[in-house]
Amino acid sequence: MRLDFIRPLFERRGPYASVYLAGLTQRDRERHWQVLRRRLRGEADPATLDALEAEAAGAAAAGRAMFATHGDVVLAETFAEEPAALAAYSPLPLVTPMLMLRGENVPHLRVIADHAGAELTAFGGGSPRRSTVEATSWPLPKTAQGGWSQKRYERAVEEAWEQTAVAVAHEIDEQVRRLGLELIVLGGEPKSRALLCNHLGTKSADRVMMVEHGSRADHGQFVRDAETALDAYLERRRAELLDRHREAGGPTGRAGVAHALREGRVHAVLMPGELPQPMWIGGGGTQLAPDAGELRGWGVDEPRPERADSALARAATMTDAELWFTPEVADVAAVIRYL
Repeated sequence: MRLDFIRPLFERRGPYASVYLAGLTQRDRERHWQVLRRRLRGEADPATLDALEAEAAGAAAAGRAMFATHGDVVLAETFAEEPAALAAYSPLPLVTPMLMLRGENVPHLRVIADHAGAELTAFGGGSPRRSTVEATSWPLPKTAQGGWSQKRYERAVEEAWEQTAVAVAHEIDEQVRRLGLELIVLGGEPKSRALLCNHLGTKSADRVMMVEHGSRADHGQFVRDAETALDAYLERRRAELLDRHREAGGPTGRAGVAHALREGRVHAVLMPGELPQPMWIGGGGTQLAPDAGELRGWGVDEPRPERADSALARAATMTDAELWFTPEVADVAAVIRYL
């Protein structure tokens, strides 16, 4: 997954109070929060605890992850499932449980196309954003009216469909460019899908995954198809990254991965899950090592202990590396960037 959304956490100096809160009703949230607040009392400052309490009283959700420092909640996420209750106060925010709950979040576009236009929904970087492109040329439906004008009428219909496909393709190309979308899930009428693909730019065409169903009047089956397509895409990406790591002999273990991150050579970090083992960090985003003496050798005067997964997540974020969880690795590993 791309980690741009947690970058603000590492652009603010800690220490951080990290809270994972369960409770769908306000009463449950208040009760759970008071337990977690007591765990943080004496460590986090009162202003930070008050900011977290105000955030905890917000919108209802089965689970919440909140990260605050110096009296401000820097990031809050909601989840459809309950997380394990957790409250920590540490130099870096404890983001790994949130990332594992959130799962890989592929920036993608879902498109349902028909002869009247298309409905587009962009996912990534906030709430889903829906837009529509409607046909401006008529007629749209073909008829069996017969007569001498039938062929001319059908040609006009075909031209209207073509113009609509051009307009939809232009909007898709623009959203891919502007939002950095990795995938386009395309459903709808078969002929409309084919026409649309003929007019997409190369960058967009390479990102299309076609699904069988899709109707603007009924999204149910299309949503299920889109989720299946996303799962398949993620599994393929994960397998590709594992193959690249193995073929190139990428670094494995905290020392090797930390060294590659410091040099900005990591395309993706592969983790088996949470890594609570200790590492040492400095104030800079790529200042991390399994040994304090090594960091001092890099010019860090006062190395501080931190969880390995938090240190690795910060370094990956600040070097624009991806982070993927997979049981296929026993320890942290890295996919090196192409030279």
